[in-house]
Amino acid sequence: MFETFDHTADIGLRIEAATLEELFVDAARGLMSLLVENIDAVQPTLTETIQLTGTETDYLLFDWLNELLFRFETRGMLFCEFNVRLNEQVLEATIRGEPFERSRHRMAHEVKAITYHGLSVEQTDNGWSVELVLDI
Repeated sequence: MFETFDHTADIGLRIEAATLEELFVDAARGLMSLLVENIDAVQPTLTETIQLTGTETDYLLFDWLNELLFRFETRGMLFCEFNVRLNEQVLEATIRGEPFERSRHRMAHEVKAITYHGLSVEQTDNGWSVELVLDI
């Protein structure tokens, strides 16, 4: 589950999930929903893989979202399916999606960057939560 919240000249993303892998998946879905209004129109026609390493969970989440944003900005890729595996300090993901098509996808926000402002991944009684801010 993810939700957005207003932040001065930016937009916030708050996510709660039962597992850390689900947190990363929901964070990716949240980012994609901020990029395109009709996220359900994105088709899983292409498959890509991502492997990242990090010593801190919050920075690994930052790098994960930053990689997805980079692929959108450089190649116009939108993603709709995320299979994330976390093993100690390594993230391995298989992602599926398609290139942005103006005739089918309606842009929502121009996300300029994922920020470190307020970034905090925490384990809770119900699983995991994170709150982060995106520069739009």
